[in-house]
Amino acid sequence: MTGNSTIRHRNAALLAITKVEADEVVPSSRADEILEETFARLKMPKGLLERLAGVKERREWAPGRHFTDGAVEAGEAALAQAGVRPDQVGLLINASVTRDGYEPAVSVAAHHRLGLPSSALNFDVTNACLGFVNAVTIASTMVDAGAIEYAVVIAGEDPSPWHRDTYERLQAPDVTREQVVREFATLTLGSGAAAAVVGRADRHPEGHRIVGSVARSATEHHGLCIGGFDGMYTDATGLLKHGVGLLVDAWHDAHEDGWDWTDMDRYIGHQVSMSHTNKLFEDVGIDPERFPLTFPFWGNVAAAALPMTLALEAERLEAGQRVLCLGVGSGLNSTYMEIEW
Repeated sequence: MTGNSTIRHRNAALLAITKVEADEVVPSSRADEILEETFARLKMPKGLLERLAGVKERREWAPGRHFTDGAVEAGEAALAQAGVRPDQVGLLINASVTRDGYEPAVSVAAHHRLGLPSSALNFDVTNACLGFVNAVTIASTMVDAGAIEYAVVIAGEDPSPWHRDTYERLQAPDVTREQVVREFATLTLGSGAAAAVVGRADRHPEGHRIVGSVARSATEHHGLCIGGFDGMYTDATGLLKHGVGLLVDAWHDAHEDGWDWTDMDRYIGHQVSMSHTNKLFEDVGIDPERFPLTFPFWGNVAAAALPMTLALEAERLEAGQRVLCLGVGSGLNSTYMEIEW
């Protein structure tokens, strides 16, 4: 059976959205310098990251800075922005792709550092680049149910270990063009962090009501993008075709179900590359002028990409405007979330 999952919220509002940009700017020309011999031997042109993916630069954390430092900083800023005390929080969800190991959950250290009470639930939600939006849906549902008053969602990303391992593999004298293409997407990934606070709309008229979300899965394509502790391996052509196709199918079914997203004030998308974005504009019919781009200077910041973009654009949003968050994650899964600003 095919179709969408639809969740409509009754009393959930986004009270804060914050970002922390990683410290150091890394130009895409660094890849050309590191892989100069490989590109020359395989007769591959320089500037592939910028010309094919549209990524001019990305960011890395400074030495000694951990991705959880950024996530905690974003969380502290979000609580301050929302005017919520740590002791009022009933739920913390970490939604990052990045983690140091299998256990414990990344959320536990953040729970401690944010000074949250022992009564506050904390756990990780991992769903590739859709984890943050999924976590906001969970938090909103718990607020709707009256189980909690406030939730904090965080994500901190650091793909630099993947970059180091990928460069080492791609510098091997016997590496093939096919191997370079398969690992190319890893080099578009960037570092950064984001956080959000979700609370009750009836107690926060200044908040931004989270109307609901629509999701759709196409898990027959679960092998198109595989990430492990040693790196990420991607079928870029398959992801482009089936990922955007999944968003298109979900879009049409959502409109048949009563949603109307044809004239939103902003479309905040998960940021991947120029080819994915252009195909989204063409196939879904989104106005490029209402879709702010951040991947050219941040790269693909995994689960933090969408909330970081929303935090950046929030400075220009006005009360009453309608915002649609959307994205595709490896697996494949797609999600749309509507917010009334």
